[in-house]
Amino acid sequence: MKRALSIIRIGLFAFMTMLVFNPDPGLCASSHRKANKRQSIRKAKSSSRTHSRVVKRTGGRKTVVLSVVSPPDESLSLNNQALLLYAQGKYAEAEPLYRRALAIRKKRLGAEHPLVATSLNNLALLLDAQGKYAAAEPLSRRALVIDEKALGAGHLDVATDVNNLAALLQAQGKYAEAEPLYRRSLAIREKQLGGDHSDVAQSMNNLASLLQDKGKYAEAEPLYRRSLAIREKLMGNEHPDVAQGLNNLASLLKTQGKYAEAEPLYRRSLAIREKQLGADNALVATSLNNLAELLQAQGKYTEAEPLYRRSLAIREKLFGTDHPQVATSLNNFAGLLQAQGKYAEAEPLYRHSLAINKKALGVNHPSVAMSLNNLAGLLQALGRSAEAQPLYRRALSIDEKVLGNEHSQTITIRNNFNELNKKLK
Repeated sequence: MKRALSIIRIGLFAFMTMLVFNPDPGLCASSHRKANKRQSIRKAKSSSRTHSRVVKRTGGRKTVVLSVVSPPDESLSLNNQALLLYAQGKYAEAEPLYRRALAIRKKRLGAEHPLVATSLNNLALLLDAQGKYAAAEPLSRRALVIDEKALGAGHLDVATDVNNLAALLQAQGKYAEAEPLYRRSLAIREKQLGGDHSDVAQSMNNLASLLQDKGKYAEAEPLYRRSLAIREKLMGNEHPDVAQGLNNLASLLKTQGKYAEAEPLYRRSLAIREKQLGADNALVATSLNNLAELLQAQGKYTEAEPLYRRSLAIREKLFGTDHPQVATSLNNFAGLLQAQGKYAEAEPLYRHSLAINKKALGVNHPSVAMSLNNLAGLLQALGRSAEAQPLYRRALSIDEKVLGNEHSQTITIRNNFNELNKKLK
């Protein structure tokens, strides 16, 4: 029996950031982050995992904090400038600003101050977004140590740090290490805040997302449903956080092939976001992408296409043409065209997505590996296996180095590469 190749589709996990402890009166902001890629089996589907995940810390995964230091100093301005650049996908420009803010805070406040932990956390988030996990992890761990020492092991801000570290480990496929951290963060929040708090709902959501990644769907579903119920109770039925919960639960149902149950949840999530956030919001683009992916999985290509196009148009309008989220839309739209056999139309979109990811994220980022894998799959479908082989090889090299040999994306690419090599023998 012929084995299907896998294409990797970019899924959007929106992580909501939680604020790290700020001992001075200040202003904190939360942000949403794109999260993870997920594989899906093709003859040629671009994989995207679509649920939002909240990490009150982060963006998906870590926490970005707009903090006000009293008295105001250069580190605050640098931190906030870096946050803006990060939101625009200008990671290379943001990094030196975060590093300068961190250096200033260390000098002014000492290496063990919670605001130093905040800067470490923000820098770790930025490095994570660039796929520099080896550099990000020790910063995240250091932030946790500082806050545990300064605030105590049961402090809510420690729960945030633990959550952020768990999300970073999850991104690397280190699920066994991440799970007890998510559970610890949830336990702290339940103890300090009670069972019906929004932060408890976030922790349940994050733990559910990890269990979903591990294929433990029966354990993940009640957590998603409980998280959603808490949000509906606290915030009403039309709050953006409720939309996020609906999106995440729909993602789990879709993963299990329960398309009829998932579709109304995705549609309701989209409707809430359009009403509350406006038609051209980034999260509306995410919902459009996710609903389009579900329709594509059901073979409803004509319904999916305008949604992908609208999602792409929103992102280009908001972020410009060289942002990683634009690359996501191009990749996923190319996957739809490929699924319809429109290879000539799909190829330039895959190549454009790859170029954006290389420019924005660097040549060794897992998203670059994903783009290489997907382009290679298209070339293979076109009978251009000699062109596809070095792309698979390069993609596999990136993911083995960055994600490790046992990460799901690494395994997907390795399987694709091995299948091609068998055919070429």
